[in-house]
Formats: sequence, structure tokens, C-alpha cells
Amino acid sequence: MLHFFRSFLKSKVGAVVGLLVLGLIALAFASGDIAGLTGSGGGAPGTAVATVGGEKVTADELDQGAKRGLERVKQQSPTATMKQLIAEGGLQQILDSLIDGVAFSVFGEKHGVALSDRLVDSELTQIPAFQGVDGKFDQNVFRQALAQQQLSEAALRDDIRKNMIAQELVVPSQIGAIMSEYAAKRYASLLSETRNGTVIALPSLLFAPERQPSDAELAAFYKANSGQFVRPERRTIRYAVIDAAQLPAPPAPTDAEIAARFDANKAAYAAKDDRRITQLIVPTEAAAKAIVAEVEKGKSLELAATEKGLSAAKLEAFDRQDLSTQYSPAVSQAVFAAPVGKLAAPQKSVLGWHVIRVDAEVKSPARTLAEVRGELTKQLVEEKSRKSYADAINRITEQFTGGANLAEVAKSLNAQVQQTQPVTADGQVYMKPGETVAAQLQPLIKTAFDMDQEQPQVAEVEKGKSFAIYDVTDIQASAPAPLAQIRNDVKVAWAIDQGSKAAKAAAIKMQAAIRKGQTVEQVMAASGKKLPPAQQVAMSRPTLAAALQSGRQVPPPVSLMFHMAKGTVKVQSAAGERGWFVVQLKDIVPAQVDSPDMIRRAQSELGQQLGQSYAKALGAAMRKDVGVKLHDAAIKSVRDQLSGIAAAN
Repeated sequence: MLHFFRSFLKSKVGAVVGLLVLGLIALAFASGDIAGLTGSGGGAPGTAVATVGGEKVTADELDQGAKRGLERVKQQSPTATMKQLIAEGGLQQILDSLIDGVAFSVFGEKHGVALSDRLVDSELTQIPAFQGVDGKFDQNVFRQALAQQQLSEAALRDDIRKNMIAQELVVPSQIGAIMSEYAAKRYASLLSETRNGTVIALPSLLFAPERQPSDAELAAFYKANSGQFVRPERRTIRYAVIDAAQLPAPPAPTDAEIAARFDANKAAYAAKDDRRITQLIVPTEAAAKAIVAEVEKGKSLELAATEKGLSAAKLEAFDRQDLSTQYSPAVSQAVFAAPVGKLAAPQKSVLGWHVIRVDAEVKSPARTLAEVRGELTKQLVEEKSRKSYADAINRITEQFTGGANLAEVAKSLNAQVQQTQPVTADGQVYMKPGETVAAQLQPLIKTAFDMDQEQPQVAEVEKGKSFAIYDVTDIQASAPAPLAQIRNDVKVAWAIDQGSKAAKAAAIKMQAAIRKGQTVEQVMAASGKKLPPAQQVAMSRPTLAAALQSGRQVPPPVSLMFHMAKGTVKVQSAAGERGWFVVQLKDIVPAQVDSPDMIRRAQSELGQQLGQSYAKALGAAMRKDVGVKLHDAAIKSVRDQLSGIAAAN
């Protein structure tokens, strides 16, 4: 499940920088994901989980980094939990990233890598969370975002500076890394190789005990493996959907408002005398006259231009002033003097000589207020409706901020409150496979799983047309199901576990026997079990790569074959302890590589890997140079707090 977490840590500039930026303030703002940025860690804010060159990596930073890492995993796997992240080594990866961040900064300062305030300012203005509606940096938005997250400008700037110093140090170590042609050719031959071997499957249930477990055995197994029986977090969502049509209609536009809109846009209703044109611009007057002569003899302007390697452009309507401003008064005068379908006399502008054909006259009389009244009224009604809709959402937000509850606000809107069944973070109805919440509620699920109980919020369902008010009325935390409720499931799991242990022992025994020279048939017969027939497997590496890229599952023993040496025998478990495999790799047939393009691609790919290795080595050297000390007790405190152990105690 946490493949997504590991994938997230891969940066464009290499794994080291990828690890570095996770959980830091600048990344959170840059991605727009600043909700929940503040919070406390497993220890006091100043408690150090590591000391790097005299600077602290605090428990707070590790706590926030873990929570932010989990949020990113949940974007792909909504039911992922903090316990799973910790079990998969995610917390250690985040700690390493934070240590690297401080180590790079300390090393950079030690060796004179300095960044100006103006460079930090430039990076700051590019962060989307600080940009206004025009897409430009907005000082007020910036201040509000910092105040909302209770962060100081100095802390944010320091965070940005550290990230930029890290990139200054790491990126050069990766640029220009090139693998030799010889190594690339050998690598390319591996990319198209074919492997074949034999796979023996040992299903766990085939080796499971025939007896039933005792109550004591079952209780002990359940206690030791309670993580297998964890139920996901469930929440019940109470909501009401309000359509824009349900809101009170805004007042109709007044005569004064209509007249003011007309006066503000008089130019749009003035009389028009425009020309649509096709234009060709050439560098000299002689060239312009030559093209005019060809057109007068029967060629089209487009053909005359094409024969000279040029292109005539069709343009939208221009009035006299537009042509005069964009090109020159002489061009404008010539165009408006020419009849439709004819060429205007060539004229010069700063761009060159213009050969222009007048394609059409676009004339329209001036329109009076009375003539456009209906059009303006419609515009104003639509604008007022949009504003009324936005104002309604703002008022509701203010009501919730002021302490109003969902029922009170719904009553004021004459909206019917409904309630979902318990749902999981992926929108599935709990214990009802295939059943999901209503489609209109799907966009609310993520926020609903971040909310506190009975703390209502408002969110648009269909932009500009409907919104929902909602809260969470019941939260069932993720926890193991009681043994009494899942006794039969635990029995099956116990049988699989016992069978898996026996199957593993049998597989290891087979492996040893094959290594001593026995055949696959002999070791299968000696097992004393009626095993499935041995499978002969052959696959090329391109086929394997295509399957992985398309998302198809590749059987574990087949993948294992591509990590083995020829003539070796290995043992591997199946997913969920369902069985074991004995894999014998018989032969490797490398491909013949003669394509220069394939070798160049291999060099490029290996060069990227080599660059990442350089960056990783550089990071390790910097750590050693500045000195790193881990504080195990503080790390354990954060781990326990995040996993819920501290709360349980």
C-alpha cells in the first residue's frame, strides 16, 4: 500500500532532495496543501529527535512531516493509516529527510553557500498559495495565509532558504553523469533478455493442521496479530444540499443600474465601421509591388505568398483607429480606401511593407439604451445571482465560525438534513461491498475525514449551482475488531499462519535438496503432499516491464527470476502468507544489442541512476562532515504518539 509513499519521495533532482523537502513548510505552501500545517508532536516543540551540526530536528517537525506524508499517501490510498506508514518504515524515511535538510543547510553555511534575500523573495512570489486572483503575488493573501497557519515570515523564509541551498549543493553533483558505452551496452542487453525456470507452489492450507486451535491458542494468535484484523476508520456524515434556485432571488436591476452599465460600455454600442483583412508583410516596397502585380494578373494573395515561402494571414475586423495604432495611419487610410475584394495600395509600417486585401466590411449602426436594455438586464441579473450565491456561502461560513450548528443553518435555508451510513475514507459504505456514498458527496469525503466531530463546514458541490453544508456526527476510530465478532476469521488466519510456517520449512528443505542435485520431481514426491504441478516459466524483460507499466500484477516468483543468478534456487513467500514458492532459474538468454539508439537510451537511463548515486553519496558525506546524533528516546516518543501507543498507556 505504501508504494505511493515511497514514490512520492522521488524528486526531479534525485532521491536526496526528494527526501529533503518532505514535510517542510515551503513545500506545503507551494503545493497549496496548507490545511492542518500546525499541530503538536509527540514531545515538546523544542524536544530534539536529532542534533545535526549543532542544530535541532525537533519532535514537532517529525510529527508534522509524518502527518503530511500520510496525507500524500491517502491521495492514492484513502484508507492508509499512520500505523501502516510507520510499519513500512515511513517514519524513518521522513526523519532521514529532515536530517538531510538540516545537514545540507549547515554544510552550505559552513562552506560559504549563501543566498540573497532577493533570491528568496523571487522564490516566495512563485508560491501559488500567496497569489491573488490575477495570478500575481498578493501581500494581503500572503499575510492572511501566514496568520491562518500561525507561522512567522522569518520561519517561512528560512525554510525556503534551506531548500534552495540543498538544491544548489545537490543538483550540480548529478548533472552530466554519464555511464560508459561498454556498461550501457551490457545493460541494454539485459533489458531485452529472456529468462526461464521452474516454479513449485506450496499452498499454506495444504500444510495447515487438521485440528482446531484451542481457545488459548486462538487468543494468543489474535493478540500477536491484531493488526491483521484492523477495521478502517468509519464516519457518519450529516448533510444538506442547497441548490442556487432555493436561495432568495436578488432584487431586479434598477433603471439606474442599467443606465450606469450602458454608460460604462458605450464604446461597445457605438456605430461600427470595420474591415476584415488578409495581410502579407514583406521587407521592401519592390517586393510588395511585385506581389500586387501578380495578384492583378489573377493569382490569389495566398498563392503569391506561398510561392515565395511566405504566408498570408487572415485577421479579424479592425476599425480605423485600431489599424492606425497597430500599424500606421498610412496603412489604415489605404485599407479604408480600398473596395471589398481588392488590394489596398501597399503602405509601410515599422514591420515592413503591407500588402492587404480587404475581405469584408463590417458595419453596424449605433445601438441605443432602449435597444440593449434586455441584454444589459440579463447581464445584471446573472451577476447579481452569482453574487447572491457567493454571499450566501460566505454568510453560512460566518454562521458556522460564530458557533451555529448544522441543524440551525439548515432550518434557516429550509433545507432537509440527511445522513449517510458509516463510510470509509474511500467513500465506500462500511461492510457493504460495492456500495458508495452519493456521487454529489464524493468531493466532501476527504475533508469529512479531516474534520472534528460536529464542526460543520460548507463546500460547493457543483460550481455556481449548488453547495452542501455538512458535519460528522459519529467517528469510529480504526482499531482491531473484537475477537468474539470475528472468531471464524481468526481461525482461518491461524490455520493459514500455521500452514505457512510448515510450507516454508518444506520449501527450504526442497531448496537444499535441489542444490545437492535432486530433481524437481524428486523433491516434490518427497514432500508427502499432493502439490500442484510444477510450472515451467519463461518471460522476457520487455514483457515484464510492459506488464508492470500497465499495472498488471506479475506473479512474485516470476519477478524473483529477474533477481537471480543462473542455476540458483530461491524460496519466496506468496502474498498474505497464502503459500511459498521454490524458484529454480535454469537459463538467461541475453539479447543481441546492435542499435546505437538503444545504447544511447541505456546510457541516459544509467546516467540518471549514477547521478542519484552521486547525490546520495554527497548527502552521506555532508552528514558525516557536520555530525549527526540521534535521540532514540525522543524518536520513540513521537513514534508511540503517532501510532496511538502513548494514548493507550
